[in-house]
Amino acid sequence: MELRTFKALWGMEGTYAEQLKRAAEAGYAGVEAPAPPAAEAESFRRLLEKHGLAYIAQIVTQGDHAAAFAEKLERAASFGPLLVVSHSARDSMSEAEQDRFFAAALEAEARIGIPVGHETHRMRAMFTPWTTARLLNKFPDLRITADFSHWVNVCESHLEDQAENLAAALSRTIHIHGRVGYPEGPQVPHPGAPEYRTELALFAGWWEKIVSRQASEGRAYATFTAEFGPPGYMPTLPFTNAPVADLWEVNQWMTDYVKERFPSWRS
Repeated sequence: MELRTFKALWGMEGTYAEQLKRAAEAGYAGVEAPAPPAAEAESFRRLLEKHGLAYIAQIVTQGDHAAAFAEKLERAASFGPLLVVSHSARDSMSEAEQDRFFAAALEAEARIGIPVGHETHRMRAMFTPWTTARLLNKFPDLRITADFSHWVNVCESHLEDQAENLAAALSRTIHIHGRVGYPEGPQVPHPGAPEYRTELALFAGWWEKIVSRQASEGRAYATFTAEFGPPGYMPTLPFTNAPVADLWEVNQWMTDYVKERFPSWRS
């Protein structure tokens, strides 16, 4: 099994032409981002082809969440993505409302035929390990994008008491968002900083379990997007709003860390 690393366009500056050129030159297999505006759709497709980049599409639901999901999934599919990452439903929905949404979402996924990983994200239905586990138990075909930085933050812990729910999530992950969080926030200032070695080891252990399971299932590749974000995810210096680290360097460090360890993870 190979590792395919993706460059998140979140926080990057410049035109699509500049962003995709830089991602390709850095050796990424593809980029991850929301679908471009209609006026730039064709040029975006040409740039992906020009640079030989795969695409992971991001969608966000709002309003009539089920209708928004179906509409945005169909548009994302027009770009031929490898998979789709969805910020799905809301934490404030009742369980019945969430169930109706995911039942409709799975029907839309079956029609489109592109894998969808519903992200474990704050404000969304999968904002905690236990809400996610309930949905995974109810819907056997549901798959997730693992961004456990949100859970560590929401639960204000290292999830020591969530082993069973974590196991369910690890077993249903199809894509990894590689951001390291800590109990008081969704993003450490830099994953290589020694003061966050505990969190780095914790997250790497979860990612290793995901990759190892995928390898055992015979998957051809694993996908990983280092997704540290700009201010306000990135901490800033008081009175200046200056980020405490360089966003490109942080995500590159995270990508290199995973690439170095990946060969042992898949065995």
